[in-house]
Amino acid sequence: MKTEQKSYLFALIAVLLWSTVATAFKIALEGMDFMQLLTFSSFISSIVLFIILLLQKKIGLLKQYISKNLLKGILLGFLNPFLYYTILLKAYSVLPAQEAMILNYTWPIMLVILSILFLKQPIKHINVIAIFISFIGIAIIATKGDITNIVFSNLIGDILALSSSLIWALFWILNVKDKNDEIVKLFVSFTFGFIFSFILTMIFSELKLPETKYILSFVYIGFFEMSITFTLWLIGLKLATTADKVSNLVFLSPFLSLLFIHFIIGEDIRIASLSGLVLIVFSILFTKLFNKNKKIKT
Repeated sequence: MKTEQKSYLFALIAVLLWSTVATAFKIALEGMDFMQLLTFSSFISSIVLFIILLLQKKIGLLKQYISKNLLKGILLGFLNPFLYYTILLKAYSVLPAQEAMILNYTWPIMLVILSILFLKQPIKHINVIAIFISFIGIAIIATKGDITNIVFSNLIGDILALSSSLIWALFWILNVKDKNDEIVKLFVSFTFGFIFSFILTMIFSELKLPETKYILSFVYIGFFEMSITFTLWLIGLKLATTADKVSNLVFLSPFLSLLFIHFIIGEDIRIASLSGLVLIVFSILFTKLFNKNKKIKT
């Protein structure tokens, strides 16, 4: 198999696994609260990431990172997984899976907004148009399609899901400037994320293992949302001759997620959800295509 084919294979496997996570969240939350789920799954993720570090012989890089970037690692761990997943999993506990998943998927638009506000990037007409289109999509989803009569069925849940996308965008901005090894950073982040979530659970909930089927669900999330899938995705990008093409595969994920949500959980996929998702994805791709064409011209 050629290197380019391998890159697509790894990326597609990662996208397929990520597409199952919304379903896994909803199943897991039937047997435990969101604090317990984050504690258990981040613990599993930390173990898996440490094994990956051992297999990739990166313990030396881990020691260097801890000695030079410990405070940064604690901050990133607080943002993601702790704060990000605490808010996201709470949103999943009060919203239909399709709604929470799609609203969380707005993080690229949130990234544009944060870049304008905090990185002092110029406000481009294309960004304004993309943000406007995206927020029409958000309104359609949140109002179940009745956009002319703005009544939110679960405003708190929608705010939580959108807030999680904002936190992820902030985490992305801080993380992208850090050129240390990605797996090392992930391990440190999830280790501290586990510590924060453990403390939260001990104060506001209890550390109690659920039934066996729910144990399997948080193990699955720890493996395939928080650790192995990131590794597969990074391998796919590393093998790609053009990372941009491979990265576009991630836009398949929300549509595949809707299929899993429908056929496994049994949620009826609303026309409003699908329409809103199409608008959000279109706004993201529209921005990417414009920026790509601008780079070519210059």
